[in-house]
Amino acid sequence: MIDVVPFVLAVLALLAVPGPTNTLMAASGAQRGVVPSLPLMAGELGGYFIAITVWIELVGAAAASQPLVPVVAKLIAAAFLVWSAWKLWANAGRADLSQRGITLGRVFATTLINPKGLVFAFAIFPHVGFVERVPYLAVFAGLVITTALGWMTLGSVAARGSAGLLTSSRVERVTAIALAVFGVVLAGQTVQGLI
Repeated sequence: MIDVVPFVLAVLALLAVPGPTNTLMAASGAQRGVVPSLPLMAGELGGYFIAITVWIELVGAAAASQPLVPVVAKLIAAAFLVWSAWKLWANAGRADLSQRGITLGRVFATTLINPKGLVFAFAIFPHVGFVERVPYLAVFAGLVITTALGWMTLGSVAARGSAGLLTSSRVERVTAIALAVFGVVLAGQTVQGLI
């Protein structure tokens, strides 16, 4: 039986916090608007579903005998965030939105390695079999969609209220800085945890 209220509150609290995926959703809302950004939610949902399942089923089991497995996974995630930041920065302002910046693939990959997936897997989702986890995943999907819409709307409203200050190039560069910061903080916390 799913204990809905504590689960929903915990998920919403974590999803509402700014992070790499939320940064991409807000930036897309600022660049393109909410409706053209909606397909990105498929990348976020897919990334979270796979990440949570992999963390619980595979990494959790491997970590029981190999404590460095989560450390390596976090360092790879941090490296990807820094690489994504560099790609966004280097390609900021290019004319073809589909060839740069915020794509379905980038949202999927960023969400897949988002540190929030680790927290969802080990602190919020119950450690039950996959079939027993399905109702939690269904509730989670609704909350992800709601939160993504909120971040896209926030980005769109910020862009409209900025009187032209939020150009595509600036949005991408700010997003790149935010992703780089998330990556460096994750790497720093991971290395500090080893000391």
